[in-house]
Amino acid sequence: MNILVTIAARGGSKGVPGKNIRPLCGKPLIAHTIEQAKRWGRASHSVVSTDSDKIASVARDYGALVPFMRPAEMATDTADKFSVLRHATKTSEEIFQTTYDIIVDLDVTSPFRTVQDLENCLDIFTQKRPQALFSVVRAHKSPYFNMVEVDERGFASLSKRLATNIHRRQDAPVVYAMNASIYFYDRDFLIDPQSMSPISDRSVIYEMEEISSFDIDREIDFHYAEFLVTGGYFSL
Repeated sequence: MNILVTIAARGGSKGVPGKNIRPLCGKPLIAHTIEQAKRWGRASHSVVSTDSDKIASVARDYGALVPFMRPAEMATDTADKFSVLRHATKTSEEIFQTTYDIIVDLDVTSPFRTVQDLENCLDIFTQKRPQALFSVVRAHKSPYFNMVEVDERGFASLSKRLATNIHRRQDAPVVYAMNASIYFYDRDFLIDPQSMSPISDRSVIYEMEEISSFDIDREIDFHYAEFLVTGGYFSL
């Protein structure tokens, strides 16, 4: 089984400048994801797709391959992720003279995923052979119970209704939030120009623990992540 791990990290982070290489628990944020991929050990190649020389240098220092630089048009605020992944896959195949079976995309801002999470995803993917697998966390809010939409008149109503009213959240159907941590793709599905989302008619999920789903997107998230580690709630 020929697996490519992709780690996308552009240089122009707006919310937290320099986020991808900002220190978290003594290492650049991107280093935690690179080291997870190395510990997992299933990938033929683990590549970082970036437009930043600085990020590329840090990634190489921690053992990732950076065999190409991401084109500028794929490093904008409006660039779609699938174009980035297609470019990374095709370019890696050309450079390494191979064809991958599975593409595994790991988000830099999810440092609390575990090697066991990756192994569990691989088990599910190889058993079910979907077009895509993506990680999720059980949602606290429910469109059947406490999420609303506002109509053109300004009135609010539940986002989704059932035949009978629900009076307790526990009675609502279980729903999940995509946590943007782990994505597994069938190579042919990913390469298809028509593919624009991991959600297809042949997608499956992998449920992660809430703490493992922690996503670093804001300044305060760095401080909270440090607290979780130093407080003994999670080990990196």
